[in-house]
Amino acid sequence: MPLSIAMVAHDAMKEPLKKWATEHLDALRPHEIFATGTTSKVIRSIGGELNITALKSGALGGDLQLGAMICEGKLDAMIFLQDPMTAQPHDVDVKALIRMSTLYNLPLACNTATADLIVASRLFSDGR
Repeated sequence: MPLSIAMVAHDAMKEPLKKWATEHLDALRPHEIFATGTTSKVIRSIGGELNITALKSGALGGDLQLGAMICEGKLDAMIFLQDPMTAQPHDVDVKALIRMSTLYNLPLACNTATADLIVASRLFSDGR
């Protein structure tokens, strides 16, 4: 059964996410991807016939859209590559999104090493 995966990347992390998604294209292909604003465009640019739903930019409500999806049980995992060196103007929304992931026990990768572990998990390949 396909999983619903959120993908988000701060500006400085969009290229690392693109590289990571390209490396894991076969693993991602069967699943539904929900990505914020420009992140969705970056992921689409790799091709590979991924099923991507674009949300609003994180700062314009995309983080809140993902938070609502977490609360409603509509996400199975989130890859959120954060830029730890740059202050984000919508940092409150970012913290809320991480809090919701923790509260609802949603697997959350904030770097590519953890994202690799999520994709390598038997639970990822078996679906829900």
